[in-house]
Amino acid sequence: QVQLVESGGGSVQPGGSLRLSCAASGSIFSVYTMGWYRQTPGKQRELVADIGSGGSTDYADSVKGRFTISRDNAKNTVYLQMNSLKPEDTAVYYCYADISTQGAYRKYWGQGTQVTVSS
Repeated sequence: QVQLVESGGGSVQPGGSLRLSCAASGSIFSVYTMGWYRQTPGKQRELVADIGSGGSTDYADSVKGRFTISRDNAKNTVYLQMNSLKPEDTAVYYCYADISTQGAYRKYWGQGTQVTVSS
């Protein structure tokens, strides 16, 4: 069984920073792409950033230049450094990872962590 556990959400003032972490554990053969989505009530889930196993990254236009995604393959962990936060970044952030286990390959999700940007 595979689990993704997130940490690092919270409340911050505009212009502040937060760092999210997401660690995958369990009977893992390989971890491929990892990333972060976010969702606010009444809106579609938005892909924030993702990172391939080789380190290639992709970002939503709304976060380019402010957010940085990284990963530690030895720890099966993905990070999202969020700087210059804006009120519109307020959302529940979900990490995901494309993981192969014995006989299966699928996307796994974290439990979600709330990020609130407000003065």
